[in-house]
Amino acid sequence: MRKTHRLMNRCSCLITIWAPGLLFLYILLSPVLSRADGTVVDKIYHPYVVAFEKELEWRTIFQDQQAGVDDDFQKQQLAFGMALGDRWLGEIYLVGTKSENQGFDIEAFELEAKWQMTEQGEFWADWGLLFELEKSAGQNSWEFSTGILVEKEWGDWSGTANLKLSHEWGDIIKDETDTTIGLQARYRMSKQFEPALEFYGGEDTLAFGPALMGNVKIGIGRSLHWETGLLFGLDNSSPDTTLRALIEYEF
Repeated sequence: MRKTHRLMNRCSCLITIWAPGLLFLYILLSPVLSRADGTVVDKIYHPYVVAFEKELEWRTIFQDQQAGVDDDFQKQQLAFGMALGDRWLGEIYLVGTKSENQGFDIEAFELEAKWQMTEQGEFWADWGLLFELEKSAGQNSWEFSTGILVEKEWGDWSGTANLKLSHEWGDIIKDETDTTIGLQARYRMSKQFEPALEFYGGEDTLAFGPALMGNVKIGIGRSLHWETGLLFGLDNSSPDTTLRALIEYEF
């Protein structure tokens, strides 16, 4: 246990040193990197794990008016997650899509793991890692992603950054490396109501806009977390508007 704890501390220190550089490297290389073909706007992950908590999650995005993408594109995700101790959270997802030219179809299955690397307040910012493995339904197409999760508090404000690196491969898709970034500035007005501003960047998407979120306690050890956001495209290749929503039952 002591060796494991020392290893975690060393990893935490390394990430504390290098993660800001990785964020800067993303900005430098983003014009030349090949990036994700899928939707970029999704949700902002926070680096925290609540010990032994379980959750049911539904989230969706609806985007319109993007070159090369059917109008009224929708993505639905349903997940079950469970914390394994106080550092790891595992989730399994069912992913479906729909557009004006295509009915609802199950698109993919996904496994996700989040590692809370540092205690809250242990360093100048809080750190976590995200791992995702996705397989297309009915096809031999895969995607593996790793993400750095960073959060910093200033009084009643919280700033969160997600930097993800993904690799796609399979029989009918081109092998490629993808990068995406998500940023959020959130005002902790109350547990029930927190306004925020969000930014998402990736291939053919630069989006910025407001979001609202909160938690409603519905019993001992049970709560409902909700989020909604409206993102606006910042250039001609981005969707004109993207609406995102999330409901999570935590127990």
